[in-house]
Amino acid sequence: MLILGLSSFKHDTAAALFQDGLITAAVENDKLARAKTTGVPEEAIEFCLSKAGAGWKDLDAVAVATHASSGFRRRATLRAKTALLSPVATAFHEANELGTFARELNQVRMIRRSPGFRAEVFDFDHHLSHAASAFYLSPFDRALVITMDQEGDGLSGSISVGEGTKLRVLQTIPFPNSLAWIYSHVTRLLGFTPHKDEHKTQWLALEGEPVYRKVFLDMLFDSKKSLPCLNRSYVNFAGRLTFSTRFYQATGLDEKQPLSDEQRKALASSIQAACTEIVTSTVNYYRKATGIQRVCFAGGLFQNTLLVASLEKNLGLNQVFVPAAPGNSGCALGAGLLTWHQSMGKPRVALVAQVYGGPSANRSEIKDVLDNCKARYSLNTTEERKIEAALQLLEAGKIVGWFHGAAEFGPRALGNRSVLASPWAPYVRENLNDFIKHREWFRPFALAVPEEDAGQYFQYSSLCEAMNSLAWAKPGANILPESFLLPGGMVRLHVVRQRSNPQFWRLLRKFGERAPAPILVNTSFNLFGEPLVVKPRDAVRSYFCSGIDALIIDNFVLSKSAATQAYVTPVYASARASD
Repeated sequence: MLILGLSSFKHDTAAALFQDGLITAAVENDKLARAKTTGVPEEAIEFCLSKAGAGWKDLDAVAVATHASSGFRRRATLRAKTALLSPVATAFHEANELGTFARELNQVRMIRRSPGFRAEVFDFDHHLSHAASAFYLSPFDRALVITMDQEGDGLSGSISVGEGTKLRVLQTIPFPNSLAWIYSHVTRLLGFTPHKDEHKTQWLALEGEPVYRKVFLDMLFDSKKSLPCLNRSYVNFAGRLTFSTRFYQATGLDEKQPLSDEQRKALASSIQAACTEIVTSTVNYYRKATGIQRVCFAGGLFQNTLLVASLEKNLGLNQVFVPAAPGNSGCALGAGLLTWHQSMGKPRVALVAQVYGGPSANRSEIKDVLDNCKARYSLNTTEERKIEAALQLLEAGKIVGWFHGAAEFGPRALGNRSVLASPWAPYVRENLNDFIKHREWFRPFALAVPEEDAGQYFQYSSLCEAMNSLAWAKPGANILPESFLLPGGMVRLHVVRQRSNPQFWRLLRKFGERAPAPILVNTSFNLFGEPLVVKPRDAVRSYFCSGIDALIIDNFVLSKSAATQAYVTPVYASARASD
């Protein structure tokens, strides 16, 4: 039985294909289109069908992670309530909502008119799809499921209970009572791009003190209620949302003056602290009400790894689950799983969260791309030689693009579309930031480590397998350069399992035989502002257009300069002496 799951059509669109309940393909449309897209994820659908050797006529069901009529009704009701406050803006938004509703209906109609289409179409509420993507991919048979994002189908979140194959909604959070929405507007206030740069706000939060925390708590939380509740006196609803005079009076900020660096850090720290406190309070309330201790989270808010790490610290390691793709793209998985379990009544199977569901390329296809680009390369005939070539480059302090197997599904680079470097290389953070990533100094890089070795250096949970949380460096494990440690000894960590990614795991273990530890810097393989590379041509273009020193793509090795003798001998010696 083939089920095609589709995310909602607004942003971060994606498609996922299920065969007899198992994920066989999953990819975001933006990664294939190499740009931001909306609407039906046509390229993602085409990939999923081609990977299974199927067409529209072979599908048994199509599941869409949006219920257009419910969303239109909820949003229209909200606008009607604000009509007297801003009638012109309300009329504009009502017309816009009507257009959005018509487009969503037309997009589903377009799918139904595909050649040979005969499948049954299921549409699910956006937040129910989020909840399904978290619960059904979790190892829990019974769990509390909490979803929060900016807005989906007129809601900003939900509280559900998952038991076996069933999801039961206890409570919904109507828009605009949205932590994610206010977080995005703080992101705008800080000078970043909202709906894109929230991760920058997250990491900037570590640099400041939460001096405005009580203001955001008063804005977003009512102690008499168990859920986020927006105090609307802090915002202006006429036209685009802005913070009101009351907000500026409460914070002491000058609305007409640009923010200082210290004020920006304090604002980021304050909204981060307030969100953590509110979500923790909500979880504790429903934990007590239901008697359920394990919790699954999904929705765009939980792409915030600092928030998830704080929740894990408060609620208990391995008591929390977040799927590899908690945002809108993950709803494609959720919709497909809802169809399989709730609509068709099928039992749960031992699902492994499929993060390597995207496109791959065989050696012949890669060679054609390299030859077409007139690239100079060498070919290693065995995996051992390929890993040895990578080790020589990494030991020489080179930054290496690593392209192997199928592309990851979700926002993280998990060892198949990664840029790798030795954490002990001189100026490695500066080189990555200045010549490849072109990003702010305060944003940390992740470290990849084999599962067997992780416990020696870090305290971590299973969420670090998909980099959805943070780890803590163990006391006395001072082998790492301090530049990779965050305040409180936190670390961005990617724990690599042999069964999930055997080749990357072997590279790490072999590197550990020569270096102080089997640890490599792992960051996403992409140019600034672009999605992760997916296809060989994407990788070659990113390699030549950035400061990456070498590219290992399948068994082909490209290098801009020969690896020189290892730079690390004295560093290794001192590191080993301190073990």
